Amino acid sequence: MKRTFLGVLTPSSNTVLEPLTSAMVAGLESVSAHFARFPVTEISRGTASNAQFEIGKQLAAAELLADARVDAIVWSGTAASWLGFGQDEQLCRAIEERTGVRAGSSVLAVNALFAAAAVGRFALVTPYARDVQDAIIANYAASGFPCVAERHLGETCNFAFSEVSEQTIAEMVAAVAAAKPDAVVIMCTNMRGARIAPELEQRLQIPVFDSTSAAVWSGLKLAGRDPREVKGWGRMFDYA
Repeated sequence: MKRTFLGVLTPSSNTVLEPLTSAMVAGLESVSAHFARFPVTEISRGTASNAQFEIGKQLAAAELLADARVDAIVWSGTAASWLGFGQDEQLCRAIEERTGVRAGSSVLAVNALFAAAAVGRFALVTPYARDVQDAIIANYAASGFPCVAERHLGETCNFAFSEVSEQTIAEMVAAVAAAKPDAVVIMCTNMRGARIAPELEQRLQIPVFDSTSAAVWSGLKLAGRDPREVKGWGRMFDYA
């Protein structure tokens, strides 16, 4: 079988998404993930934080991935959830124009999964500060997806997100699940929600969409592979 290369744009201070992404595709024949970083250390609503996601930095990293002849490039990050979905739509267009490689993102994948799973009401779990959380909720509400419950940790240091335990994440998901949303979203690719999503889905009987997993789902689709090849990482991979 022809090899499939997934290119993944990664925040520089992230330590979670790379091992999780590689683990998700490890069981797939001839699929491998390849990563390019660009500087991201703080998540807030401040000007300096927003400047980290200036499109030129991401494009430079995407060009390096294109050197590896990747079949798709996905931005495994969630900034568009608070900066606006148009941020990732613009980025993906720019990557495709610059490299000729199909492009996607975690946030756009979550939005596509909402449509595929007929999600109306959702619940949100993040490590972010209150103002970032409020912006995410407002963006989804403006797109017709009300958030019926949320939990956040009030943290702004991107590296610190990786130190949140799976137990803490599971407790946050269980708390918002009490509101009976159509799905729970773990929105942060430096937060370790992917491995525990299947057990939470079974226990709570609610889909759990993890943003790192969503990037893999998107990347496989863009590369012409069936996401249903991925086993044991949650319901989202049932949607082709």
